[in-house]
Amino acid sequence: MYAVLNDNHVLVKDEDAHNLYNKRYYGNLTSFGLELSLVEAVYLQEKNKIEIYNSDDVALSNKDLYELLHQNKLYSKYLVYKDLRFRGYIIKTGFKYGSDYRIYERGSGPGDEHASKLVKILSEEQSIKALDFSSYVRVSHGVRKSLLLAVVDDEYDITYYDVEWTKP
Repeated sequence: MYAVLNDNHVLVKDEDAHNLYNKRYYGNLTSFGLELSLVEAVYLQEKNKIEIYNSDDVALSNKDLYELLHQNKLYSKYLVYKDLRFRGYIIKTGFKYGSDYRIYERGSGPGDEHASKLVKILSEEQSIKALDFSSYVRVSHGVRKSLLLAVVDDEYDITYYDVEWTKP
């Protein structure tokens, strides 16, 4: 499927693009076509589901796209996205919850059930204030989800911590 890069979003105008959303909930359907985040689009190109072109109609290689992810400081988000998709989760943005992603259990998706977890991505050397950590947990609990911390190290390995609020 033909897709065009526009800033940090990719638009798929193919008549079958709705299948990517309907079957696995990639992107958002709009009147212009299927709009994907750069992270989703790179993942789909890597899976040979779409081909991404720039505004000059030049095909972008996976190497070009990885460089773009690095330039936009999205590479860690991409690695976590790719890993969670590989594990069978449906992933959508967690922006309105102050997180990177929200994930749906295997076999469900938006409209079927609510997301079960919010995902916050941190780098290994990144420090986090106790107040910020507390707010992530509090927001997750307030919307009836658990918090999944994804810590990405210097070798791009990911360690997950499943955090739940408990009452003492």
